[in-house]
Amino acid sequence: MNREAKNRKIPINPANSMTFLRIIGSFFLLFIPASSAMFLAIYTLAGVTDVLDGWLARKTGTASAWGARLDSIADLFFYAVLFLKIFPILKLPIGIWCGVIVVLLLRVTGYMVAVFRYHQFAAVHTWLNKLTGLAVFAIPYVAFLPIVVPFCGILCVIAIAAASEELLLHLCRREYDPDTRTILDKKKLCTWFRQESSINYNQSVSKADREKEQ
Repeated sequence: MNREAKNRKIPINPANSMTFLRIIGSFFLLFIPASSAMFLAIYTLAGVTDVLDGWLARKTGTASAWGARLDSIADLFFYAVLFLKIFPILKLPIGIWCGVIVVLLLRVTGYMVAVFRYHQFAAVHTWLNKLTGLAVFAIPYVAFLPIVVPFCGILCVIAIAAASEELLLHLCRREYDPDTRTILDKKKLCTWFRQESSINYNQSVSKADREKEQ
């Protein structure tokens, strides 16, 4: 019993500490005006922790599945705060808002599929997801500039592509692999096809054996 309780303790290390700082910073952003310098300062520091936690995890050898899930949860909270604070003050055309809704629906569907297939929260660190995150992070810096509308339009296209790719990855794979960079990864595609072929073959053999027994 004591061993199980020990295993369930949250691992405290420099990488996870950075991730917790992002969550705390995101919480404080809820109570600061989005147009203020204080908001941008805390927002920037929170964004820096998103870079540092992964770097620290690799340097200290403390990377773990738990840390990756915590990082994904922190990212969701961070960008949810961004959505609540920045998007209401943006004057964007209806087409971009429709794109935002499509992205949200794809993301929610992807998370639901992941929970059903892997029995856990799952997010994939693809290149498109990283590009989307970087572009979304830049929104507060361009929110009051003339380029905000075309910037958000391009962002919507990238975000839809990223969410669609992640949904397809969850639908096609039986095992969760958070470090997949792209659905076009030839090495991982070949591994997946071999696994699927092996599973389908074993199922066919089992079915044939049952039919013979009958």
